[in-house]
Amino acid sequence: QLQASGGGLVQAGGSLRLSCAASGRSYVTGWFRQAPGKEREFVAAISWSSISTYYADSVKGRFIISRDNAKNTVYLLMNSLKPEDTAVYYCAAQSDLGSGYNYWGQGTQVTVSS
Repeated sequence: QLQASGGGLVQAGGSLRLSCAASGRSYVTGWFRQAPGKEREFVAAISWSSISTYYADSVKGRFIISRDNAKNTVYLLMNSLKPEDTAVYYCAAQSDLGSGYNYWGQGTQVTVSS
């Protein structure tokens, strides 16, 4: 089970930190987003060990994904936010190697005003 939180309204250039609390261990945890009228897209992901991180080109250099395994929580720090970052953000987890993202949390709304 995944619980996403931390969304809100922020001005362009501002920052927000999203949290994804999990009830158990995951192989990889990722963040996705879906803007109105658009398909869901990948944002960032992190391995259990935190050794591997992955970012979409659109957020590289602005967003930072991290995790605290003691708290079973993955974070997405979003800096230099742009209006085009406005979307519902979802966290998802791969339970095992090759399982794909088989657990999804509810979304949290992020709105960036210009």
